[in-house]
Amino acid sequence: MNFLGYPRPDGSAGIRNYVLVIPWGFLAAKICDLVDGTRTILTADHGSGRTSRDRETIARTLIGLGRNPNVAAVIIHTQGVGAGYPELKPTRLAEEIARSGKRVEILDAVKEGSTLRTLEKGVHLAREMVLEASRIRRQPSDLSNLAIGVKCGHSDTTSGIAGNPVIGNLFDRIIAAGGTAFFGETTEIIGAEHVLAKRGINAEVSRQILEAAARTEAIAKSTGEDIRTVNPVPSNIAGGISSLEEKSLGAIHKSGSAPIQGVLKYGERPGGKGLFFVDNWMSMGSIFPGYAASGAQLVIFQLGGGGMVGNDLLHTSTAVVSPLMWTTANPKTLARAPTSIDFYSGTVIEGKDTIEKAGAKLLKLVLDIASGTMTKVETLRHTDPSQIYLMDPCF
Repeated sequence: MNFLGYPRPDGSAGIRNYVLVIPWGFLAAKICDLVDGTRTILTADHGSGRTSRDRETIARTLIGLGRNPNVAAVIIHTQGVGAGYPELKPTRLAEEIARSGKRVEILDAVKEGSTLRTLEKGVHLAREMVLEASRIRRQPSDLSNLAIGVKCGHSDTTSGIAGNPVIGNLFDRIIAAGGTAFFGETTEIIGAEHVLAKRGINAEVSRQILEAAARTEAIAKSTGEDIRTVNPVPSNIAGGISSLEEKSLGAIHKSGSAPIQGVLKYGERPGGKGLFFVDNWMSMGSIFPGYAASGAQLVIFQLGGGGMVGNDLLHTSTAVVSPLMWTTANPKTLARAPTSIDFYSGTVIEGKDTIEKAGAKLLKLVLDIASGTMTKVETLRHTDPSQIYLMDPCF
């Protein structure tokens, strides 16, 4: 099965065709306000007061976003607050992104002499790059060129019964065809990490899965908290989930059944194809930019419905360059958020579909979106802020 993607110099295929402006700040925001077809990241994580490890994570995220197949070209400006740090030097970011073969330009505010003159040049440059990108035509590309990341949230009983298993079936189909899939949320494998560890391709991968869960639980204990009193969160309890172990056993279904090829750091790019566990946090503001930096062209939020208040979701993608697709197996959630939910897998609970049939339908929709059809929230111009997953305190 194929999708229509934008060919990139490194052999990958984008499902969108953006010019990325990084890092964030006045210049990036104003260029994107004025030039259609551009994107930038909106976050407070700029590197100041951060450890070298966290600055490297920020750099890895920015470089990964620039290398994402959905990006045709990149502008890097020098007015970033963290630009003076060695990890975040514009020349370093540019060199690593340029290895993908795409055009990368540095916008030097000092050389231009003023912020406004730099903005003028940036707008001209962005318009030129967008026009160049618009000449790229979609071409048939097989599933081996597709990478998807998933998280689940507001998990309830429908999540473990149908929502997550259907996503898992989608993952199995993509991986069987040579593609790539990412799952994570380390706090939500605790109590089920032994199940996942059995799927590691070797003893080292299995050990890393177990260590990630143990490390997260140890951090919680160091604060004087038992993670099992913090998670499941109130919305999960309202949705019928009684313990972290129960929640985790349902959550890992979204990974499918394929062997786990490796454990990745936040924003780390995999060395090959297949299924990867990412050691990350569960927040949608944090998890999705990390997946996009790892190479995911599409991110999926599998939504339960426990504790949902009001109507509609209208949360847009925090993955910056990768569109967000919402799925649910909860009929009440579907009724509350019809303008946001793209796929309903509650048909499995209703007896209208098997998990396999629903997975086939979901794959068809994913290929449609990968070929250019917008997700529902992608039609909104609003951008929700992203949060880079950092491990150390801010000084």
